[in-house]
Amino acid sequence: MSLLINKIKEQKSSLLGSLLMTFFIVMSQLWQPKLLQKVLTEVMKDDKDKVIQVGITLLVVAGIGLLAGVVNTVISARIAREVSAGLREDTFKKIQTFSFSNIEQFSAGNLVVRLTNDVTQVQNLVMMIMQSLIRIPILFIGSFILAMFTIPQLWWVIIVLVVLVFVVVMGLFGLMGKHFSMIQKSLDKVNGIAKENLAGMRVVKSFVQADNETKRFEEVSDKLTQHTIAVGRLFSIMIPTFTLISSIAIIGTIFLSADLAAKDIEVVGAVASFMNYLMQIMMSIIIGGMMMMMASRAFVSLSRLKEIMDTEPDVTYNEESTEIIESGDVEFANVSFEYAGDERPSLEHISFSAKHGSVVGVVGATGSGKSTLAQMIARMYDPTEGDITIGGVNLKDANKIDLRDSVALVLQKAILFSGTIAENLRHGKKDASTTELEEASKIAQAKEFIDRQAEGYTSPVEERGANFSGGQKQRLSISRGVIGEPKVLVLDDSTSALDARSEKLVREALAQQLTNTTTFIIAQKISSVVHADNILVLDDGKLVATGTHSELLITSPVYREIYDTQKGKEVV
Repeated sequence: MSLLINKIKEQKSSLLGSLLMTFFIVMSQLWQPKLLQKVLTEVMKDDKDKVIQVGITLLVVAGIGLLAGVVNTVISARIAREVSAGLREDTFKKIQTFSFSNIEQFSAGNLVVRLTNDVTQVQNLVMMIMQSLIRIPILFIGSFILAMFTIPQLWWVIIVLVVLVFVVVMGLFGLMGKHFSMIQKSLDKVNGIAKENLAGMRVVKSFVQADNETKRFEEVSDKLTQHTIAVGRLFSIMIPTFTLISSIAIIGTIFLSADLAAKDIEVVGAVASFMNYLMQIMMSIIIGGMMMMMASRAFVSLSRLKEIMDTEPDVTYNEESTEIIESGDVEFANVSFEYAGDERPSLEHISFSAKHGSVVGVVGATGSGKSTLAQMIARMYDPTEGDITIGGVNLKDANKIDLRDSVALVLQKAILFSGTIAENLRHGKKDASTTELEEASKIAQAKEFIDRQAEGYTSPVEERGANFSGGQKQRLSISRGVIGEPKVLVLDDSTSALDARSEKLVREALAQQLTNTTTFIIAQKISSVVHADNILVLDDGKLVATGTHSELLITSPVYREIYDTQKGKEVV
């Protein structure tokens, strides 16, 4: 709740305005029944002048209440909008600080639901607080007291009404509350399945899995529907129940007031005022109950947002660090790493060094830890044991900006963002000139197809780069990685979608143009690393051999096996 309170406090001026409007609304609602009572009394006395005078006052009071209600709605909407926007931005910024493991902890689909649906639920809560939270308690207490003074003899009718409505509200809303948590969880699952299918539509179509995926989606969607219907059924019971209670209260009041009216004609006007106060009491309890129901759902969403905000990133940076990475010398000193939940380390006691400007190949069987090692060079994860240094600077002591400027990571799965080609390449260097864009795309062998685009570097990139082939996306990703001329470049199997000729040209261009860059080439194919200055051979998370291609063919059975399996002689 503190997360929400802090955001609301930022809207102090709007909050004061909302409180002032709430005061006028409540006063108007409490005063109107009394004025109505006076009107009816004067009608029975046949005092036309007094009826007109009190009637005008009643209209003015009602108008003030109406105007205050409109203004309060506008102010409340502004506060809710600003609070939700602030929460959404803060949550997104927090997610940006997460490491890979933090993202994996929540899952992308889950985070999207929290950023959208959960924030919307909190926005609705804020709107409700501004419009009703303060007004309803005052209105309830005021109506209760004024009803008691209006017809004191019927005090017990008020008590009975309050008890009946309160019991019904608490019972029904208590039953609804348990469904809201399940609705949010079901939304997570629905969103996750939908996201997977939209992203992997080609796979679904190619393996004719549309029916199976539809069935899987329907199962989750049906659960969401069941909980939603359950809430709807309870609502369908609630309204008729309240109508019945209010009708009984009105009939009972009229019946019990008959004798009182026979003795005092002014009781007729008081009855109308009394029934108005009864309705206000009942509506206060109903609205209060609905607030509790909506709040219970919003509090679930708020706790989910707070869970994100309270999560400490696994990888943190010392922003005040003055350590500067001045070279591409890379050293792993007894580095081990274990993913959360795994029973054994992905990397065990890895030690090696790479000189500035050298080319280092990393090979190994699937699951040997190649990608983990690549991501650790870029500090996507911190080692559970040991130290990694670049240019003599321990990565844990490095400044984030300096590290990102010094190390570029190009992943196997090329990720492009909607926008233009130039905007995507400038992720690697935000102030890159057109000449630098061209030079980087030449190195990655991307210039040839960029030049064929009608708008060149300003050509549009669709969501996830859908308008480019796999090889083109990889070449654009490599361009983005090399454009900043990093001290260390890590290519995590990022040429896997290129043909042999294009891969050879990329490798040659890197060797010629990035002579001051230490390049790590993580690859499945021996042909991608045969020309490396040093090759690291990983097996089951361990570094089992290092050396040049020719040396490893003699000294490393693991490397030799990979080489023979790929018919390395023919490749080389």
